[in-house]
Amino acid sequence: MANQARSEETRRRILQAAEESFARRGYDATGVAEICARAEVSKGAFYHHFPSKQTLFLDLLEGWLTELTETLSQTRSRAESVPQALKAMAPRIREVFRRGDRQLPIFLEFLNKASRDPAIWQATIAPYRRYHGYFAALIEEGVKEGSLRVANPKHLAQILVSLAVGVVLQAVLDPYGADWEKLIQEGMDLLFDGLTTGPSLDADGRRSSKQ
Repeated sequence: MANQARSEETRRRILQAAEESFARRGYDATGVAEICARAEVSKGAFYHHFPSKQTLFLDLLEGWLTELTETLSQTRSRAESVPQALKAMAPRIREVFRRGDRQLPIFLEFLNKASRDPAIWQATIAPYRRYHGYFAALIEEGVKEGSLRVANPKHLAQILVSLAVGVVLQAVLDPYGADWEKLIQEGMDLLFDGLTTGPSLDADGRRSSKQ
């Protein structure tokens, strides 16, 4: 048990050191040696936990996405309907993005590098497909409960993910170009006000009368 605890602590230190180094110098400019020095571990310890810098980054990415998934699940569990849940998810997603503002530029840099490696590219694109499936299933649930009228849940799920990714990308490239947090909320409001079968929902997910 003591050895396992030490191993887990070493792995945690490597991940933390990598995140700090990537944020400071960028993905490409950060080497394994720098990560090891910051984490105060040997290269042998690094490669015991991570076969490469790429796999380490993918592990960091999975951690960020796990946090986002947990946030979405908690929001859904508190909502009375699917439209209410989807609208309530927008501010929750903003919180995750705000906490991850250092990671987003790193991810874009990594994505550019990964495009040249088919195996890493597949691992990188997998989260998008995961969220397509998550939102498609959620939208299908809304159709079944009678709160949404949607011809193709899969297409709407792709639009939702595209909206979120597009706003995040613009926020990274032009952080002061607009109120991006407000924009993603307004985009969700516009999208779902036209798809709900009953009264529209306000920004807090409460039902209101359509004019």
